[in-house]
Amino acid sequence: MASWVLSQCGIKPLPKNYPKPISRFSSNPIKIRFSPVFSSDLNPSSLLISCCSKPNSKSFSKDKKWEVKVSAPLRVSSPPFEEENDDNFINGVDEFDPGAPPPFKLADIKNAIPKHCWVKDPWKSMSYVVRDIVVVFGLAAAASFFNNWLVWPLYWIAQGTMFWALFVLGHDCGHGSFSNNHKLNSVVGHLLHSSILVPYHGWRISHRTHHQNHGHIENDESWHPLSEKIYNSLDTMTKKLRFTIPFPLLAYPIYLFARSPGKSGSHFHPDSDLFTPNEKHDIVTSTACWSAMVALLVGLSFVMGPIQLLKLYGVPYAIFVMWLDLVTYLHHHGHDDKLPWYRGQEWSYLRGGLTTLDRDYGWINNIHHDIGTHVIHHLFPQIPHYHLIEATEAAKPVLGKYYREPKKSGPLPLYLFGVLANSFKKDHYVSDTGDVVYYQTDPNL
Repeated sequence: MASWVLSQCGIKPLPKNYPKPISRFSSNPIKIRFSPVFSSDLNPSSLLISCCSKPNSKSFSKDKKWEVKVSAPLRVSSPPFEEENDDNFINGVDEFDPGAPPPFKLADIKNAIPKHCWVKDPWKSMSYVVRDIVVVFGLAAAASFFNNWLVWPLYWIAQGTMFWALFVLGHDCGHGSFSNNHKLNSVVGHLLHSSILVPYHGWRISHRTHHQNHGHIENDESWHPLSEKIYNSLDTMTKKLRFTIPFPLLAYPIYLFARSPGKSGSHFHPDSDLFTPNEKHDIVTSTACWSAMVALLVGLSFVMGPIQLLKLYGVPYAIFVMWLDLVTYLHHHGHDDKLPWYRGQEWSYLRGGLTTLDRDYGWINNIHHDIGTHVIHHLFPQIPHYHLIEATEAAKPVLGKYYREPKKSGPLPLYLFGVLANSFKKDHYVSDTGDVVYYQTDPNL
């Protein structure tokens, strides 16, 4: 099915596997040397840039130098007349390298978060489920009652957003942040995700893989970058479909059946390489629940007619898919400053998690359960969504410049469409070599 959809869109299938991680430099490497300074008593002008060996994050000292393998130079201040006393610059060079190992550990962030932020309240979690379900059925009843073409577009946007809110709650069940009761998480997760055609266990497991490998070029599960070699193998039409029109915003159903470009496997098949042998039973259960929902929709199409079902369910489902792809993409792309991606020994769970972004969605923040508070969620997915804002505020002093303050949104996050378009325009591929790399732009696209 996925292959047919891709072929109809003119997209050429990609190679099944990414190249193996590269642990050596390219023929013309760029070596950047730093002398890490951790003492507040030192003059910033004493920061040295010199050549040296690979870093060891466990044994930094002010006399020890280290090397980072990158495929792009550090950002340099373009105006030569920049004031030398600017805290962000030293002799015209930006002192903050987002790809450098941070001067703190994961435990430092965890210790800064209040203990009550880790407490899961199943009654509070269930109250959000009840709230969302009531709104979903209320919107459907109102749209059916008025049955007016002035009302339907408003209904589609509102209901599609509520489908997305249901997904976020099911997502919390998958992480175990909904409650400490595994059975409750599984039951609620299946009900919520199956209702919007998501295989609960299949997606839960692949999403766990994403969290465990966030920021790793080859091992990340979703929205990972194309290597330059694979990018250059694409024909012009495929590049335009992927990067100049919002086709990727409808990619989620294809991802469920065929995964991300360069990977293979299905979220519905128990023998997929996404899953271990002891997870097969879970996949069969989720696929059965998903199939039951499909059968229910088919039955409803005979009862109310396919056009009415399309208006009540089909269009909101498409809006939900757009929300899912938009939000998950922009949590890992589109910042004004390029975000690093890692290979080999340069990757770590902490460094990968620090490449994620928080986003402000205005009024939508509360509706979709503050999923825009994403950095702390990626590092500690066990924290319930209703504690994420407080946990983030507590962690900011530790994160420092590694936390990128989100742009404030108006009531509706319309500005994000500009961010998305700009990212599609600039973020095309990463170098085939180098262990710390950044998105590069195809000037011919």
